[in-house]
Amino acid sequence: MEQILAVYALPYDPAYPVICYDERPCFLIGDQVEPLALQSGQVRKEHYAYEKHGSCALLAGIEPLTGERLAQVHAQRTKKKYTLFHQALAKKYSNATKIRVVQDNLNTHDTSAFYENMPADEAFALAERFEFYFTPKSASWLNMIEIEFSALSRLCLNRRIPTIAKLEHEILALVAERASNRVKIHWQFSVQSARSKLNSHYCTVLPENTKFQVT
Repeated sequence: MEQILAVYALPYDPAYPVICYDERPCFLIGDQVEPLALQSGQVRKEHYAYEKHGSCALLAGIEPLTGERLAQVHAQRTKKKYTLFHQALAKKYSNATKIRVVQDNLNTHDTSAFYENMPADEAFALAERFEFYFTPKSASWLNMIEIEFSALSRLCLNRRIPTIAKLEHEILALVAERASNRVKIHWQFSVQSARSKLNSHYCTVLPENTKFQVT
């Protein structure tokens, strides 16, 4: 946790951009009965009955300090899709010395994905572009992409979208708009905050950590 918080506290450096990455399942839901035509000044009304059309995966990354974003929609979350996303990320930040990626410990989040989908020389070259930071178990809240997913859910994914094509069109348009508007994330939880606010957990590891308690 402290390693990630320290990375978040670093000043902006275009040679070492910090990207928060994760995947989110999206369920495809259609109407069994066509909703009533929307009328000006009226709340949209839809029938309670719906149809499930499966699901897809939204892969996304955000650079909190600049508001830059990258998103892809795929039918499934796989190592191949993980590789494709990181190829696109490496291309987007082609001038960076190292791309720092914050992600969780999901089984596909590993450079082995590159080797399973690319020749060894290309996989090695792609892996060398990145520096990975992994969130602890049960600590997805440390990954700022979750804040972006929450916004996307409120603005787009909280309604019925029946097809992957429609979902991809709408979510990518929204992501592009937010990137164009440079919507940033202002993170305030620091190493110092963690040591004081989570002090009981620190003291479980080592009692001497009581010195970080706020009195």
